[in-house]
Amino acid sequence: MTTMRIASGLGLLLGLGLAAGQVQALEGDAERGQQAAGACVACHQADGMGMNNPGGQSWPRLAGLPAAYIAKQLHDIKEGRRESATMMPFANMLDDQQIADVAVYYAEMESWPALPTAYRAADPQDAAEWLAERGDWAQDTMVPACSQCHGPNGQGVGATFPPLAGQHPGYIVSQLEAWRDGTRHNDPNQLMAGIAKRLDEAQIAMIADYYATLPARIAEQEAGAQEEDGQ
Repeated sequence: MTTMRIASGLGLLLGLGLAAGQVQALEGDAERGQQAAGACVACHQADGMGMNNPGGQSWPRLAGLPAAYIAKQLHDIKEGRRESATMMPFANMLDDQQIADVAVYYAEMESWPALPTAYRAADPQDAAEWLAERGDWAQDTMVPACSQCHGPNGQGVGATFPPLAGQHPGYIVSQLEAWRDGTRHNDPNQLMAGIAKRLDEAQIAMIADYYATLPARIAEQEAGAQEEDGQ
């Protein structure tokens, strides 16, 4: 188990290096980005928070995502590494400078929710938390923990592994399905594709709901603890 996790970590580092080299960085400008993002508002909303549409297509929250991550996704959509019939026309409208501008605009719009990063033992009775923090190392599955790449409480790591906590559940489900069916293949070393193919439908739904609701649940726990301390 330890060897496999080390190997996974090495794959992560290699992936970071590969991803960093795939997108040539341009300096973005948020003011120009706001103008170029006019067409994005209909789906991603004026505040960049996106929208969860149960039973339909959900639009991801963009506000607070790393600029380099947003830029890479737009380039990947344009170049076919990430298939999206909805996003393709809009991505194709943007040149490289406009992509950099839009990416900075959304990255600076609002900070992503900051959650605790200190280690805490996952609750073995909480299947979703266990899968997110410890993975599923059964012989026929071998799924690493989400936190190994996306960080403690799914807050994201660098520009390659986006934050999951607070993202819309419908969007997380759709992306795991996209990796599984091959319509999204812009992950480093096919890391996410391999994981998604080993998750069943129940696990996908469970992990999407876990991360979507995590900021609110942690805030509730912290408020309860403060209330107890005040008594």
